[in-house]
Amino acid sequence: MTVHANRFAGKAVVVTGAAQGIGRAVAERIAAEGGEVVLADRAELVHDVAGALREAGGKAHSVPVHSVTADLETYDGALAATDGALAAAGRIDVVVNNVGGTIWAKPYEHYTPEEIEKEVRRSLFPTLWMCRAALPHLIAQRSGTIVNVSSVATRGVNRVPYAASKGGVRAITTALALEAAPHGVRVVATAPGGTEAPPRAVQRGPLPATEQEKAWYQQIVDQTVESSLLKRYGTLDEQAAAICFLASDEASYITGTVLPVAGGDLG
Repeated sequence: MTVHANRFAGKAVVVTGAAQGIGRAVAERIAAEGGEVVLADRAELVHDVAGALREAGGKAHSVPVHSVTADLETYDGALAATDGALAAAGRIDVVVNNVGGTIWAKPYEHYTPEEIEKEVRRSLFPTLWMCRAALPHLIAQRSGTIVNVSSVATRGVNRVPYAASKGGVRAITTALALEAAPHGVRVVATAPGGTEAPPRAVQRGPLPATEQEKAWYQQIVDQTVESSLLKRYGTLDEQAAAICFLASDEASYITGTVLPVAGGDLG
């Protein structure tokens, strides 16, 4: 990880889905770069992650690290996360909306209506609700940045409901940027490609069990690698670097933009 010292000094940054994966990597980098960070997740694990970060990066860089638990699939949960962040840090300068992820991997005709709704609640509504909950505070202070995490899986196999949700995240970004700009608020996004990460401590859904389910998942992996010009998965650091750049003042003239971070796959 390349650290840009004090890039987030004086900033209060909320990172959702911060208990693991990309969210955790972003939170670690924000703290290492001098930002006061609030980790938000519905898993209690987020408090342990915040504790470890507090002992490592936060303590080393003399910046506070906080954590809140909330179910961001609901508006009440988004309000709770926003209120918790304000109570802990006193203000919000940046919101990184990272919650989401494929629950099932299979051709669309095999999804049940209930599964489709769960995918949309997991990968669209957390961003929609957090933008709504945080935006009034950013508008009131006439400054701030929202960084959403979409996906290049908007053009991918065996996860149509997830693709639709992440397409919605792109639309939130481009449309909200128009409304927020007059208030001094930027809205941007990254679109990650396949990303190598440690085994998840909290699973999104059932792991592929049957040979058919394993084959459907492998089709996703193969298509992801093939679509990348670099023919590989990315790393957590590569995803966090792009998110933190867009979140920082270095990107002050960028808004309404979705940046693919997928080795050349534009989604």
